[in-house]
Amino acid sequence: MDADGIHGQLDTLILATLKRGEAHGYAIISALREHSGERLDLPSGTVYPALRRLERAGSIRGTWSQDAGRRRRVYALTEDGLKALDKGVRDWKSLREVMSAVLGA
Repeated sequence: MDADGIHGQLDTLILATLKRGEAHGYAIISALREHSGERLDLPSGTVYPALRRLERAGSIRGTWSQDAGRRRRVYALTEDGLKALDKGVRDWKSLREVMSAVLGA
């Protein structure tokens, strides 16, 4: 599944990934791929702008770290991020109910 297939849900997926613990961008991409059973393979050009947007919104906090000589931005969920995640989950459940009703599933 590509980025178009999750339109409007990417932020919630990233926040859910960070609820498991802080991570840098590539680790977030890898976790999304792993937890989706390899069905979700998002390009960095989709995930990194979302991380910057979530950080500007105060949903995540980014800090620089040094790992094996490589400088990385590590992201962690904030209290506002937890609230946004809860709202995203509620919205997803509501959308799923509507889709099921309309599609007759």
